[in-house]
Amino acid sequence: MDLLTTELIALRDVVNESGLFTVGLLLFFGYIMGKLVTKIKLPEITGYIFAGLIMGDAVTGLVHHEMGESLKFVTDLALGLIALTIGGEFYSAKLKSMGKEIVVMTIFQVGLAFVVVSVTMLLFGVELPFALLLGAISTATAPAATVAIVQKLRAHGKFIDYLYGLVALDDAGCVAIFGVVFALSVGMLNPEAHGAGQLILHAFEEIGFSLLIGAFAGWSIHMMTRKKNGTNEILLITLGIIFIETALAIILNLSPLMSNMAAGALLINASPRNHRIFRSIEPLTPPIYALFFVIAGTELNPHVLFDKDILIVGFAFIIARGIAKYSGVRLGAKLTGMTGCIKTQLGLCMIPQAGVAIGLVLLIQASPMIAGLSHLYADMIAQMVNIILLSVFVNELIGPSLARHAIMKAMEED
Repeated sequence: MDLLTTELIALRDVVNESGLFTVGLLLFFGYIMGKLVTKIKLPEITGYIFAGLIMGDAVTGLVHHEMGESLKFVTDLALGLIALTIGGEFYSAKLKSMGKEIVVMTIFQVGLAFVVVSVTMLLFGVELPFALLLGAISTATAPAATVAIVQKLRAHGKFIDYLYGLVALDDAGCVAIFGVVFALSVGMLNPEAHGAGQLILHAFEEIGFSLLIGAFAGWSIHMMTRKKNGTNEILLITLGIIFIETALAIILNLSPLMSNMAAGALLINASPRNHRIFRSIEPLTPPIYALFFVIAGTELNPHVLFDKDILIVGFAFIIARGIAKYSGVRLGAKLTGMTGCIKTQLGLCMIPQAGVAIGLVLLIQASPMIAGLSHLYADMIAQMVNIILLSVFVNELIGPSLARHAIMKAMEED
């Protein structure tokens, strides 16, 4: 046992002396764990997080906290690309083709989840800024599991069309709400903030400047790539501008999520040819996202999940979110005159939760604005991270089964 401990310490020292070695080890071990968990029907993201957990201070200590801090740029990059992709869903022609029913159902299920979860968290003793942040994160839905089920069942028809429309708009709505709530919450947590009016003004200033920077970045990419045909040229220009824009947003204490979402929305609407920009980025995203979630795993403390208070608040979050998501879709469907399986079953497909939710809570943890206040709210931030991780774990277990049941019922009715 002593020999194993000595070897682990020696390996840890090698890992922590080389950032490149660390990145390679994190990617490789993340890949292995991602494949292993798919054998038990869990998403690869869960495996990435487990890989980071095993390599972090909580288990082996191969990657210590300081090394994780030095790789923080990966978190910024991954979240920037996620937001850029979400912004690409705001294609005006696509939104028009979905019809008012999809928009109304999205507004109701996102809005109801935010309100119900925020109020529930307040009732369970969570401070107002963190209750609002948890409410905003609760609105995110993971479409990957549901889409995989649709493809496996070879399902098609009106129900599937509405399902795809709903999941396409869901995360965009989530990021929009989160941007507003994050700005307000930072103001509430800042001891120097004074008055509700100042908080609201600060929030709108932050959102406005974030959107302005993002729109300028999107316009710059469009103008510089519109006459380019080479994929390599397009990729270099796009990544260069996105990196600069994301860094500026962080330096200026703005929202990189909002700015990148604005960049994506402007790009997709500026020209139909800009679909190629998003396609050029796609091959780069798997390793960046994998590394992002493995690094996130290194920061986890699994002992907190056995804390009775965390479990109580966490399951209150899960139950409140599930009820609100289902009820929001059902209410929106009823108000727009939808009947049958769309009204009764579609809400069950909104339960899965994964990547965006984890990304948002880790953004809070890593944000320079929050880091400056971490000495005051370290325990609450840790509690919030573990509530979301518990929710993701539970919802990724039960969510796909509920979605499969809903799709099967819809196929029977068709």
